[in-house]
Amino acid sequence: MSALPILFPLSMIILEKPAKSVSTATLQRFVGLAQRLAGVSGEVSVLIAGNQRLQELNRRFRRKNKPTDVLSFPRAAGGDIAISAEIARANALRYGHPETAELKILILHGMLHLAGHDHETDHGRMARLEARLRTRLKLPASLIDRTGSAAVAKTGPAKRARVHLKVRSQRNVQAALKSRSDKPRSPRRRSLP
Repeated sequence: MSALPILFPLSMIILEKPAKSVSTATLQRFVGLAQRLAGVSGEVSVLIAGNQRLQELNRRFRRKNKPTDVLSFPRAAGGDIAISAEIARANALRYGHPETAELKILILHGMLHLAGHDHETDHGRMARLEARLRTRLKLPASLIDRTGSAAVAKTGPAKRARVHLKVRSQRNVQAALKSRSDKPRSPRRRSLP
């Protein structure tokens, strides 16, 4: 008796918020590729929704009542990634690249978190890996390059969710870092594509 065919992929894209000129099939293929490159086994679901949905998730799991660009929820095998279509669209316009490229950047970043990487605590390992993968995948500047800090919730189920704070100046970076840590830290430089 032969094995049954796989009827459902190991990853799923859920588009709650339509994204113009974004192909679900293209994103599905990218999720599979990013999953293999990041070394994530199991099922991965990617939700692309509006700011309201991301704000609800952020409030529920991180106790932060505001929308964010990407949240990652690791599981023993695989995990879930939630992305704001509105923030992705705004970032694509701000950084001058297609919306699909921005969604891929956010998927890759979320996938690395599902693989157990944490740029807040790993002394740059995730940033270097993301830069290598981004170059290999021909993607513009990574999310880490564009943000000053990441916050990891410290209690309950929120512990697994990551949110990335957008910063517009070095002053904002310093304020964000100062508010999240008692020990002084130097801000990361933001590089634009």
